[in-house]
Amino acid sequence: MSVYKRSIFLINPKFQIKFSLVICSLVWISSLIYPFTIIELFNTFSQMNPQAAEGLKAARTELLIFLGAYQLLYVGIVFVLCIFLTHKIAGPMFKLTNYLRGISEGGNPGMITFRDGDHFAEVAQEVNSAFDRLADTREDEYAYITEITSYVNNLALVVPEDKRPVLNEIAARLKDIQKRIHSEE
Repeated sequence: MSVYKRSIFLINPKFQIKFSLVICSLVWISSLIYPFTIIELFNTFSQMNPQAAEGLKAARTELLIFLGAYQLLYVGIVFVLCIFLTHKIAGPMFKLTNYLRGISEGGNPGMITFRDGDHFAEVAQEVNSAFDRLADTREDEYAYITEITSYVNNLALVVPEDKRPVLNEIAARLKDIQKRIHSEE
């Protein structure tokens, strides 16, 4: 079986972009201390050495421009990394949503698996375990209903004629339940 790789990185764009923007905003806000520190430092040097004030002002401007460009690049890299990180969260949730939607629409998609490296692999295991348990319970109920149906059919042989329609109705309903249980498997 080949390794499944997702090629679309914006699985849930609303969540992924919002998360990435929040993280980038925090990074940008936390980096605002550097320009203010540099401005204060250059102002202090300019006051200490008034002859070099023009040179220091030019150097300060160049340094701030360089740091601003560097910060934009850094925030851009953080944004892309956040998209990749959230991809490993949004992808499994997208797959789980589609899996559950398929079940609710009457399908039987089998077991759910996530890609290697995706987060929440334990969720897939728990979902599979829960549906296995439900399938086992359904089998037990099917066997029990089959047993009850045979009891009702045997009982219909010994009850008075006027009570047989009720037992026939019960048997018919049990048969419908059996068909539903069997068709869901």
